[in-house]
Amino acid sequence: MDISDIFKHRKKKLNKMMQARKKQDLDETIECKKCHGTFKKETLLKNLMVCPDCNYYFSMTPHKRIHLVADEKTFKEHLRGLKSVNPLDFPDYDEVIAKNKEKSKRDEAVCTGVMKLNGITCAVAVLDSKFMMGSMGTVVGERIVAITEVAGRKNLPLIIFSASGGARMQEGMFSLMQMAKTAAAIKKFQDNGGLYISVYTNPTTGGVSASFAAMGDILIAEPDALICFAGPRVIEQTIGEKLPEGFQHAEFLEKSGMVDMIVERTKLKETLYKLLVLHGMS
Repeated sequence: MDISDIFKHRKKKLNKMMQARKKQDLDETIECKKCHGTFKKETLLKNLMVCPDCNYYFSMTPHKRIHLVADEKTFKEHLRGLKSVNPLDFPDYDEVIAKNKEKSKRDEAVCTGVMKLNGITCAVAVLDSKFMMGSMGTVVGERIVAITEVAGRKNLPLIIFSASGGARMQEGMFSLMQMAKTAAAIKKFQDNGGLYISVYTNPTTGGVSASFAAMGDILIAEPDALICFAGPRVIEQTIGEKLPEGFQHAEFLEKSGMVDMIVERTKLKETLYKLLVLHGMS
């Protein structure tokens, strides 16, 4: 057996191992957080991460989210390599970052880049709730600003998918400053005629909801998404009153005029495309 045969044999063996692991992963049993029904992970993936029994929306990774709306093999990631530092010497922050990198398989809580959506080139950013609950630190803020500036220079529409617990407390004031920084970049982009579509996913809260996420020319939400600054439990404890049913969820906010439309995942790409065409994008 020569060297090429050895490599072929090892490659074949490796492929079999990978296929076996993939099948094992797809056969994993998932429990719905809402109805507590159980089903295979493969079923959930085929249903776009939506519970087949009660329509509860599971979170999506940036990769899956981009795959949902982008034309195949058109997404090009932007500004990789920026790394979070520990400006306040917050205890164990470096270890927390390392663990979240391993868990999410990403280097930070946002993925930005340029893609095509039914042939229309767009700038896009997707926050990752699996990375420190999508919290906004300095790297997240810098990437949002940078992709907004790319959209402005290239005259592209900007689409941001938000999913966040708010500002990242481990970075203190540095994190809070990202609210002003991202809001200023978005405002400049819009003043120069740029189209910004903001998509709320569950949950979008805190400093993200109070800055760039709320500034969209068009505000779209996924069904039953929690959209707020402070959560309902905090508000109830503060004012000492029971809040209305569904308060701060997408459907309540749509009726109040705080959200323009609620769009199911199966219709999201089509809806975004129609909005882009209506605004003269091609």
